[in-house]
Amino acid sequence: SPPSPFPSPQGFLYTAPIREQGNIYKPNNKMMADELSEKPVHDVHTKEIDLVNRDPKHLNDDVVKIDFEDVIAEPEGTHSFDGIWKASFTTFTVTKYWFYRLLSAIFGIPMALIWGIYFAILSFLHIWAVVPCIRSYLIEIQCISRVYSICIHTFCDPLFEAIGKMFSSIRATVRKEI
Repeated sequence: SPPSPFPSPQGFLYTAPIREQGNIYKPNNKMMADELSEKPVHDVHTKEIDLVNRDPKHLNDDVVKIDFEDVIAEPEGTHSFDGIWKASFTTFTVTKYWFYRLLSAIFGIPMALIWGIYFAILSFLHIWAVVPCIRSYLIEIQCISRVYSICIHTFCDPLFEAIGKMFSSIRATVRKEI
């Protein structure tokens, strides 16, 4: 290969090694630089939330989606005055709406803090304790199972084969006497 313009400490010219992939922080080739620049970076802490559809995964559809008709219903033949029915509907709906807003204003942020801490602890324990323990257990049990298997094949297989040969020579016949 042709000499490089980089002199060595002894004054000799040498060829500088060129990495095809380059450094992950400063890629040498254009293909790797394009791959790194194409990936959009999204910060999960500043993502936009949907203020219209606040339950996009439908977590509470069958639990708290309760309307007036789901709670209070008058069967055919038993009706109150129309004005009472309308006032009851309005009272129920407005009370439920504003009381929920009041409760969420008072307890929403503290509950979000508590649930955030809880799920952070749960995630931490899962990532740093549960999964490593399970993986460690599986690795250890694999070693133990191999030793156990060798012991079973060494000691039990000959015994069971001998017992099997002993009982294989037994012949049973059934006779019916009249």
